[in-house]
Amino acid sequence: MTTRKAADAAVDRRIVVVTAVHAPSARYLPEAWASLREQELPEGWEWHWVVQEDGTTDAVAPHVPDDPRVTFRQGRPGGPGVARTVALAHAGGVYVKILDADDRLTPGALARDLAALEGDPGLGWATSRVLDLLPDGSTVGFPGDPAGGPIERGAVLDHWKANGFLAQVHPASLFVRRDLLAALGGWMALPASEDTGLLLALNAVSRGWFTPEVGLLYRKWAGQATGQAAHVDPAEREARMAVVEARARALASFGWGYPEGSPAIAVDTGQA
Repeated sequence: MTTRKAADAAVDRRIVVVTAVHAPSARYLPEAWASLREQELPEGWEWHWVVQEDGTTDAVAPHVPDDPRVTFRQGRPGGPGVARTVALAHAGGVYVKILDADDRLTPGALARDLAALEGDPGLGWATSRVLDLLPDGSTVGFPGDPAGGPIERGAVLDHWKANGFLAQVHPASLFVRRDLLAALGGWMALPASEDTGLLLALNAVSRGWFTPEVGLLYRKWAGQATGQAAHVDPAEREARMAVVEARARALASFGWGYPEGSPAIAVDTGQA
């Protein structure tokens, strides 16, 4: 019984870092791993890294570190959203942090995310400033970062809709309460923009947080999925954006919010 209680207590103070990876991006895993090892958490807290391959090749495993804090799994291909959602089955924890295989956390990123949500039970998720990491090692910031602090319900959708489907915060930096993530069904079943769809859904039902310190280096390279022609195909992109918006507006219209009892927001459903 004592052992069981100790295990439960550990899970209650654990951050699950979820990484979806496919063969072309596997070579960047050691850099992601190095950035994770540099993270320092408050006493009693721990992280566990779940690396989920979107496929069953032999190309990824050699790049996964041998560490008891790391779990590696494989599954049939379904895209990064499917891989991330399936990864949730392999490690318990109260928070989930996204770390794409080709990205790097900055020092202190996990601790800042944790402090924001532990400090305010009314917040469901957190994001941070992101810099593009270019092939030559230089970095470039995004214009229009919001001020640090709370992000009110509906604010991300409003900005996204008014600015050509660009959110003012980056979904690749997401840190979220696991129960809220599970309640929304994980990532959207889309070939791309699945992380933006989740971000807008989260913001439809809960307040979030933005940390102005840089929390993530977002690698730009020729093989990344967002750099492929299919990602910007007009017909597919229009369909993705329509579904993302419809989900967010529907969630907002139901009046449910996190935490329970939080006030609903007025929402334009887009219907006559």
